[in-house]
Amino acid sequence: MTCLNDFRLKLRNKSYTPLMLGGMGVDISTTDLALAFCKLGAIGHISDAMVQTITDRKYKTSYTKDRLKKYKYNVGNDDKSSNQFDLDDLREAQMLHVRKTMEKKEGDGMVFINCMEKLTMNNPKETLKTRLHAALDAGIDGITLSAGLHLGSYKMMADHPRFHDAILGTIVSSVRALKIFVKKAKLLKRLPDFIVVEGPLAGGHLGFGMDWADFDLKTITQEVMDFLKGGDLNDIAVIPAGGIFTGSDAVDFMEMGCDAVQVSTRFTVTKECGLPDKVKQEYFKASEDMIEVNQISPTGYPMRMLTNTPAINSGIRPNCESFGYVLDGEGHCSYINAYNEELEKNPGAKKIHVENKMCLCTHMRKFNCWTCGHYTYKLKDTSIKNDDGDYQFLDAAHVIKDYLFSTNNQIALPA
Repeated sequence: MTCLNDFRLKLRNKSYTPLMLGGMGVDISTTDLALAFCKLGAIGHISDAMVQTITDRKYKTSYTKDRLKKYKYNVGNDDKSSNQFDLDDLREAQMLHVRKTMEKKEGDGMVFINCMEKLTMNNPKETLKTRLHAALDAGIDGITLSAGLHLGSYKMMADHPRFHDAILGTIVSSVRALKIFVKKAKLLKRLPDFIVVEGPLAGGHLGFGMDWADFDLKTITQEVMDFLKGGDLNDIAVIPAGGIFTGSDAVDFMEMGCDAVQVSTRFTVTKECGLPDKVKQEYFKASEDMIEVNQISPTGYPMRMLTNTPAINSGIRPNCESFGYVLDGEGHCSYINAYNEELEKNPGAKKIHVENKMCLCTHMRKFNCWTCGHYTYKLKDTSIKNDDGDYQFLDAAHVIKDYLFSTNNQIALPA
């Protein structure tokens, strides 16, 4: 019986275990989780989403505290254009996050970093360029460009000495988006090494509209592969993602001709995952009807999450002075607008509810935005329920090996 371990991912003439961890932010794909993949010859991802808050938590830096102190005068002002990120601080934080990860690296795999274009940070071009260059300088194996078309990202890196050395790829949800990206890449004579094809069942932000259910990962993946073959781009690895819950699911895509698969949902309940234990239990206990796709993210993308996530209908004050990671280039955020509208409707109210948007930065930082994949409701089938009603957390290595060696859609329970 064929299993995922019978295949290999080839990048730059080297072979790897054909399994990639998705870059879940904010620090949900932790260093330890990414390194578990690397140790077994696969590819792990860390994320640079809100990277300064990550280093504050893990390495006792004070970027968030210092930022609040600097811009506290602006808390009551709707205009956040002055709340700029210090690029030197941003560079330091990114390098610290990457360097500390790479120092612990073991095994024959690699560690990539996921860089989101939608983290506009009140200065979209310069903050993204700083993050990309800092990751390369700190020795990251590869970069995955996500949450946006990234039509200018290659140009931002073109003058870096590792532009042709590091592994580079991008995430797309349609062949149309890929065609645009490849056209830009050809101008710089630097094609991507891999393409992650993210389907409509993925967790978090989606590259689809609210008509996401009309699309299918296998169909999109086949369209991408046909385009690459027709354009003589056969060396670009194709890696589908979103809804690949078992090793058998993965084999289906490998037999289509894919080079690897990207997975995330089953690793949200591992010991190495950055989610608090009480949140992991919420994932275990979720039923199918508790998973929704909504439009409350201020990024403009639809987002999949649990219906009982605390971020929904929360009316907390915007924390742009501490965070501000999704402020656009003019210091605007749709949550600020929605929040102020509710204040006007409810003058003097001690507590308000904002139904159509959420303060993404604050809720992600506090693990109160419970984003999830479509098949999160199946997580209870991957573990053992204790007498107290909670489920046993899993070792990342156990889940990786289950993906690699399971057949017939079987899932190995923890010992």
